[in-house]
Parts: sequence; C-alpha cells; structure tokens
Amino acid sequence: MLELDQHLRAHLPKENTFDWLMTVEGKVHRAVKNRRTVEFEVAGRRYFIKAHRGVGWREVLKNVLYGRAPIVSAEPEWRAIEQLNAAGVATPGIAGKGLRGAAPANLESFIVMPALEGMISLEDLTSDWRGAMGVNRVQLKRALLQRIADTARRMHGAGLNHRDFYLCHFLVRDRDWPKRKKGDEADLTLIDLHRVQRREQVPQRWLVKDLGGLLFSALNAGLTRRDLLRFIAAYRQQPLREVLAREGNFWRQIWNNAVKLYRPFHHREPSLSL
Repeated sequence: MLELDQHLRAHLPKENTFDWLMTVEGKVHRAVKNRRTVEFEVAGRRYFIKAHRGVGWREVLKNVLYGRAPIVSAEPEWRAIEQLNAAGVATPGIAGKGLRGAAPANLESFIVMPALEGMISLEDLTSDWRGAMGVNRVQLKRALLQRIADTARRMHGAGLNHRDFYLCHFLVRDRDWPKRKKGDEADLTLIDLHRVQRREQVPQRWLVKDLGGLLFSALNAGLTRRDLLRFIAAYRQQPLREVLAREGNFWRQIWNNAVKLYRPFHHREPSLSL
C-alpha cells in the first residue's frame, strides 16, 4: 500500500518510491531500534517521515507476553490521526503513508507529515511566560486551558488515549504574544501520536495516566487551584460542584499521579497544592 498527496506524487521518483522514502536523506531527529524520524524537503516543501522497519519476532512476542500491543508499523499513528481529526482534534496532516509485508514482525511502513512552520510548543511557551506575556498572561492561560481541556475531552471521548500527553506535544502558532488581544485564536495541534491506543472506551486507569501526565507537565506553568478547577469543569462540560461530588476520587488519583511524576523529576514538591 502506498498513498501520497499530489505534491509528493508529482516530485518523487516514479520507480521504487517506497524504497526512496524509507531511505530518504535529511535531518535525522530520532533513530531508535527499527524506527527513525527524518526531516526532508521535496520541491520547496518540508516534511517529516517516520519510517518503521521490521521489529522481529522477539520484540513481538515480548510485548504479547507482557500484555502489550506491539508497535510494528506506522499504521497506528495514521489511524489515530484520522480518528482524532474526525473527533475535531487538530493534528499534523498526512501527506503520505505506506505499508508492505505480511508477517507483523517483518512489516515496513512509513507516515509522511508536512512540517508545521512557525509553531511553538506549550512547554516552551509557558516556560517564561510570566515575564514575557505581561497583562495578557491570565487571559492567554485561561484560553489555553479551555483548548487543552477540549482536546482531551474529544480525544478521550473518541476512545483514544495518548500515553505521552504532555505540554510539549501541544503546538500553537507563535506570534508576538504580548500584543495578543482577547479573542485572538490560539488553536492547538496535538503531535507525537505513534503510541496512541484506540478502544471503544478509554479505561479509567489510562485516563488517569493521560491527565496526570498533562498536569505533571504543567505544574511549573504558574497554575492556580482555580485554574485546575476551570480545567475540570471544561473537560467534563458540567457544573463543577456536580463533577467533584461524583468524581472527587478520580481527580484525586490524577493529582497523585502528577505529583508522583513530579517529585523524582524535579527533586522537590510542586509549589501548587490542592
């Protein structure tokens, strides 16, 4: 199987296209085991490719024995992107995808995505925003909380959990932030989707892991207790009092998960407390 967008079809070699993409030269951003991520350019447009080679039967069996679904191709990522887009979550587009082979241990595959130009991660944006945003910081923080909660609700409602749900995997278009006016769009794009799990319904323990990871990554971003409550209400889209009366233990589990991650990473307690 090989699918490419119009630009790639017009400018890539007509023969051995699959092999050309699997071995494309460019800036290597990551190379682990049987997978590599490469930034490359075709006729003036920049792309990222995640190329997967066969993982071998040992890796497949090891994951099966531990009760995990082995990642043997790029297909789970493009399926996740398609399902997230259908749920209204913005992701990198798919410019190309390919899969060949039959045995799961020997599959070769790739996904090609257009490079996202002029973007900044929320981790980078919030690392120094107390001084950089001026009077806009509170407005921006509240707008981003709403959008993050909306992304999480849509993703989980579609039966998907991210497994690496951190601020660094949210991108927003960079701009002159101190000049941002109330109401200016700050739309988010969710990235790094190769470990997304798909089910009819996300089990509670994976909701806790996703939301706990997200909170862990945001604990140094100047959050207040009121911000956390706003997020909870936006995530559930229900009156806060009702949510906490019904799900108090669930949200305490999320807090405990975040603190459990925070302590060994930062070697201290978070400044925020419930």
